[in-house]
Amino acid sequence: MEKIVDARGLACPQPVIQTKKALESLGPDGELVTIVDNEVARDNVLKLARSLECATSVREQGSEYYIHIRKESIPATQLSVNPGQVLLVTSASLGRGSEELGSILMRSFFYSLSEMEVLPRRVLFINSGVQLCCQGSPVLDSLLALEQKGVEILACGTCLDYYHLKEKLCAGSVTNMYTIIEHLMAAEKVITL
Repeated sequence: MEKIVDARGLACPQPVIQTKKALESLGPDGELVTIVDNEVARDNVLKLARSLECATSVREQGSEYYIHIRKESIPATQLSVNPGQVLLVTSASLGRGSEELGSILMRSFFYSLSEMEVLPRRVLFINSGVQLCCQGSPVLDSLLALEQKGVEILACGTCLDYYHLKEKLCAGSVTNMYTIIEHLMAAEKVITL
C-alpha cells in the first residue's frame, strides 16, 4: 500500500521530518511518495531516504517532484537523552545579523530538535533566551514537547526578573546562576546558541 506525504509549500526541515515520520509508520516493504516543490527539499528528502537504506526514484512533473521511497530496512529508532549533553541558549534569536531571520532559525532549530531521537539532557536559558520559555514564544510548543520527552528546561531567574517575565514562564522551571554553572561544569559537552 502506497502512502503519500504532500510537503508542497513547506519550509525546511518539515518535508524531511514528515517523510521520516511516515516512513517509521510504514510496515516492512512499505512504499511512500513525498511530493515537494523545490530542489532543496527534494535533495534533503532523498538524503534522508538513502541514509535509511531505502530505494528511491524521482519523477518530475512541472515544478513538483514526486519522490518514490521503498522501505527496505530502517534501523530501529529509540528516543534517548544524552546525559552528558547540555544546550545553553543565550539569546531569543539564532545567529548574528537579522533579528527576524534569527527568530525564524530559532523556531526551526527547536522544532527540529524536538523531532530528534537523541536529545540533550538539559536546555539552559539565560539573558534574552529566557523569552523563549515564556507565554507567546514561537518555540513554546517545541519546548513543551522536549519536556515531555525527558529534557530538563531551566530558565535563569535573574534574567526572567530583568525582562519582567517570571509570571509568564510556561516551559521549564526557574533556576539560578550557581545551578547553571554546576550543570555546565558537569556536562561532557556544552552546545551554545
